[in-house]
Parts: sequence; structure tokens; C-alpha cells
Amino acid sequence: MTHKIAILGASGYTGAELVRLIAGHPNLEITALAAERKAGQTMAQVFPHLRHMDLPVLCKISEIDFSQIDLCFCALPHKTSQEVIRDLPNSLKIVDLSADFRLRDGDEYEKWYGNPHTALGHQQEAVYGLTEFYRDEIRAARLVAGTGCNAATGQYVLRPLITAGVIDLDDIILDLKCAVSGAGRAMKENLLHAELSEGANAYAVGGTHRHLGEFDQEFSELAGRTVHVQFTPHLIPANRGILATSYVKGDPQSVYETLQSAYESEPFIELLPFGETPSTHHVRGSNFCHIGVVGDRIERRAIVVAALDNLTKGSSGQALQNANLMLGEDETQGLMMAPLFP
Repeated sequence: MTHKIAILGASGYTGAELVRLIAGHPNLEITALAAERKAGQTMAQVFPHLRHMDLPVLCKISEIDFSQIDLCFCALPHKTSQEVIRDLPNSLKIVDLSADFRLRDGDEYEKWYGNPHTALGHQQEAVYGLTEFYRDEIRAARLVAGTGCNAATGQYVLRPLITAGVIDLDDIILDLKCAVSGAGRAMKENLLHAELSEGANAYAVGGTHRHLGEFDQEFSELAGRTVHVQFTPHLIPANRGILATSYVKGDPQSVYETLQSAYESEPFIELLPFGETPSTHHVRGSNFCHIGVVGDRIERRAIVVAALDNLTKGSSGQALQNANLMLGEDETQGLMMAPLFP
């Protein structure tokens, strides 16, 4: 069965990544591509690397006949996304890649994103899109909220450990190195080549990063008590990838065995042999997440390192994985491509 797909926000990095991934899916057909400021242009004009594909011309959202669409990917900025989704047909299946429906509490959304939520009914309906942990809910969902890429990486490391109670919940440090595409495609002075290359910097230091809202929500719910992680992201001069290093108090072997048990049947999570750590090079362009565990020289402390591609497993690949479940497709369909190396 062929499913007709629309992508809103097709001129951004996650939109282009969705197109790339869907091109390898035998049962999805891209019927509409929306990009308000680039309406009337072809995808070849916006993204020359996709010129070999037969794709619809970019249009405005108002021009799409959603009665002919089976599932819509919404790759729009936060705030814009909720306003658009609020007006879409209630029968339409939607995977949202923005931050607008990740937080279940409207006050928490306003705290982290600075504006009141205008679609609270949809917010309550949305299922959090971390596939490996919400698989059954996603399969039955109409609206799925894709996670933040940093939030996904940190959760792959920490969720099983918090659930199993094998680490000290009051002493969790999470350090992330994030590639520049995670900031989107909009022109920003600090992302210019001359400003970014040959350097790295911490940002949102001291607990101001918006993805902390997701960590607080998810980790506290798992633990049945408040859990706050110490989290610092760093911007690195790379196009793709996230490397997360977490420092936890707990027996390293127990940490490893807990992750091994949690992920042994997961198609996209690869736990490395004990003592090995991953590289962003090894997951680039793929839907895989690699995790490694090392024992620290200090007794009963472990270091857990995870690597994933922020545009694929951290965003568009996760979105397609969720869409497969929502449409009754094999979860891995269109996503088993090998990473690009070098």
C-alpha cells in the first residue's frame, strides 16, 4: 500500500533529510512539499543534491489538499508549528519535528520557550516520539512530537539506568558536543564559517538549554521523583553529529549490563563492547545510535558515551521511524542504510 506524504518546512535541513530518507522507502510517496518563502521553486533549486528526484514543486501550506494526505511531517519552527497544526484536519496523522508538543505541561512550555501554548488540546493529545520507549503509544497515535536531538541522545544514555536504579539520581553530569546543523538553516552570525570553524564553545551554560525541559519531564516521571541533570552543550565545527558523554555514580559493569538488557533487541541502538567508545563518524547519515561504557579510575563511577546523527536518528530518521509505526509499516523501512564513512 502506498501512503501519500506531505512535508511542511521542506526547505530546512530536517525537511531535506526527510526527502532523502523517504526516497528509499518503497511505500511512501511525497505528494506535497511546503515552504512558504520558497513557494514556486523546485527542490532542485533549493537543494541541488536532490535534483535527481521527481518531486512536487514547493508550495504554500494553504495550497495543500490535506484530504489526499495520509501523513504529514511538520518540520517548522516552534510556535509556528502549533499554529499550523491547530488548523489542520483532526483526522490527519502528524509527526511534528518542532518543540511545540514535547512538553505535556503548558506552563512548562511557556517557561522554556517564552510564549503561551496556543494549542493545548493538541498538546495533551501528542505522544512523545522517543520510539524505543513509546513504541505502543506511537503506533496508536494521531499526533507524535519528535524529541529534541540533544534530548534524544541524553535519554538513550540515561533512561534505562534511571529506570533500573543503578545510578545516583542526584549526581548526573551530561556533556554534549553538537554539530552546527542542529541550529537549523537560518542565517546566524555565530554560525558563519569564519565565526565557527577552528573553534568550539559551550552555550546555554548553567541550566538554560530548552531541552532540559524534556530531561526534567521524562527523567522525573521515570524515577517518580524530581531528577535534575547537570547539562552543558558545546557547539563544534562539524556539519552533523552529537557526542554525549555522561558521568554517573554506579557500578560500571551494572551500568553496562543494564544498557545491554535494554537495547539487545533494538534495531538502531548498538551497544559497543565494554571499554569501547563511539565516534560521530561511525553513525553519520544513519539512523543508528552507538553507545559505549567505560569504568572510571574512581571506584563505582562510570562514563557512558553515545553518538548519533542529529539530522537522522536525532530528528528526521526518528520521525520516519515513528511514521512507519503510525502507518502500519515495518519500523525499520527506509532506515537501514549504512553510515557514511569517511
